[in-house]
Amino acid sequence: MCLALPARVVELRSDDLGVIDLGGVRKEISLALLENVAVGDYVIVHVGYALQKLDPGEAEKTLELFAGFDAGMSAA
Repeated sequence: MCLALPARVVELRSDDLGVIDLGGVRKEISLALLENVAVGDYVIVHVGYALQKLDPGEAEKTLELFAGFDAGMSAA
């Protein structure tokens, strides 16, 4: 099973690289598959590559859903 996660771009670097923030965890990823990515954009990330830009509202809803799963697992 593969999992692609929405994450917010917090920094652009040279050579089509950027830094994303996912729940306080920051990771350098490749932005080479997308055009016109800006700081603040939400992207779908899989195995270190941004695959698609997302609508900010939809990305935030998805992240809230993941946070709810995490809270439910902690209570179990």
